[in-house]
Amino acid sequence: MSSQRSEALAFSLVTGINHAMAKLVDIWDSMGIMEEQRVERMETVKKHIEGLLNDMITEEEALKHRIRTNVITFEKQLDTLCLEMSMDPYKLEEGLTVLQIEKNLRLRVEVLTKEKGDRLKELHGLQQQDKELCLELCVIPYYVPTGSIPSRTQLQEFREHLKTLSEEKKSRAKVFSGLREDIRKLMEDMGQKPETSLEKESVCHGEEIFLLTHENIKALQLLLSQMKVKKESLMNTLAELKERAMCLWNRLEALEQDRTAFQESVQGTLSDQITQWQGEVDRLTVLQKAMLEDVIDKVRQELVALWDKCNQGTEQREPFNAHICDDDFTEELLALHDAELLKVKNYYDQAKPLLEVLHKWEKYWALFQDFEKKANDPNRFSNRGGALLKEAKEKVKVQKMLPKLEEELRTGVESWEKDQGTAFLVQGQRVMTYISTQWEEHKQLRSKEKSERATTSKKGEMTTLFKTPTKRAHGGMNTLTPNKIRKTPTQPIMVRSYSCNSSSTFISVPSSKPPLSQIQMQKTKSLERSNSSSSQRTPLQEYNGTEENKPVDISYSDFTAYRGPLSATIAPVFQWYVVS
Repeated sequence: MSSQRSEALAFSLVTGINHAMAKLVDIWDSMGIMEEQRVERMETVKKHIEGLLNDMITEEEALKHRIRTNVITFEKQLDTLCLEMSMDPYKLEEGLTVLQIEKNLRLRVEVLTKEKGDRLKELHGLQQQDKELCLELCVIPYYVPTGSIPSRTQLQEFREHLKTLSEEKKSRAKVFSGLREDIRKLMEDMGQKPETSLEKESVCHGEEIFLLTHENIKALQLLLSQMKVKKESLMNTLAELKERAMCLWNRLEALEQDRTAFQESVQGTLSDQITQWQGEVDRLTVLQKAMLEDVIDKVRQELVALWDKCNQGTEQREPFNAHICDDDFTEELLALHDAELLKVKNYYDQAKPLLEVLHKWEKYWALFQDFEKKANDPNRFSNRGGALLKEAKEKVKVQKMLPKLEEELRTGVESWEKDQGTAFLVQGQRVMTYISTQWEEHKQLRSKEKSERATTSKKGEMTTLFKTPTKRAHGGMNTLTPNKIRKTPTQPIMVRSYSCNSSSTFISVPSSKPPLSQIQMQKTKSLERSNSSSSQRTPLQEYNGTEENKPVDISYSDFTAYRGPLSATIAPVFQWYVVS
């Protein structure tokens, strides 16, 4: 379609020239111009037209050459831009004219040139931000090759890097502000003024003073830990002063209202409170000097009470007995008593867990001894209301707890002695030796009581043999129905029993306790068996007597073996208890 239009335009141009020449000929004819002049004029017209067409051709040729040159130039620029910007080479479509190629290349070069400028501008801004963040955080700047144009991927990585740095800055700033606030608060609590340059910078409110570096964070953390240690030291000092003042108030019998008034008046920072409490301690110390005898007596009472709490024996108290008996009441004597009291208090604080376990063992040991005494009282079987069952349950609990507590004491004492480097003594003895001694003394006491009861029983049997027997009333018991018999403590109880041949008989069961001779005979046999077994091992072997210096677990069955089977001792009584 376009070629037809151009051909039409060319034909129209030729026709126009022909019409123009025809008009010129008509004009020349009308003017009477001769043939020679016409030829000259027609040559002039021809030259003019040819010159004009030649100029136009020259211009178009120049344009064509310029377009080809531009194509070559744009291709080179495009290759360079693609290489600099890490892009794939630009590929032209096939079948395009020179003008279309030039236009496409020119537009592509313009787009890439603009994108190059945008990238460089963005890179400059990112580098500026990176420089500021790296300066604050003291880190190495993000590396971008000098003179290169970053790719889209590199710019994205750069943006993510800056985002990470910004988050790190916020995190460090938060840590910095928290540390500085804690340091500032600790100094205010202690009433301490900043002395070093780091302390002064820490309490300042300017945020730009500190660079957010790891070294500065570590420095602030170290300073904070030092402040905490210092505050803890001041708190301990204050607690010691308070304890000292309380001790002096108690010794001097200060009025409660005076104590309360002073405590309410103490205000301010830790340093101020320490100053005020120190002044009160100094004042009380002066008053104490005028009342040395009464004060020393109170310290002695407190010391003796603390010795008792620590279960310290005579040998442990002996080194200080000379000062306890000293009647020369001086400040030096008071200082010695205070030092000894502090020493025993420290020991009590260190050994408090073991002492609590020992106190618990002594409590269960007293219950065990009490149950052993009750076991010899036959009247307890006449107690109704489930008391006997309750007593049995408690005894089982005691028998379980004693070896458990002894094992806990053994392991605890071993660990304590290893840590403290000294022996843990109870009444001057090693703890397991002390427990073993208690068991041995208890065993000896039981053996002594049994021997005494055996002697008494034999005397009673000899007396019974010489008594005149009395006749039983004839038909007295067989005439009564068993259900209608009135049970009294002194009368026997008739119990009907049935045999396989359906014949009925009556069995007389004593209403109180079985004959003492039967009990004594059974106990004597069990005592003989226990003596033979006790010669082999004690209820609790001594702690210092073994090769490995370790106690042997206690067997309650071994310890109670010499008492004889319980069923053999109380079976008749228990039968009466069930029937009644």
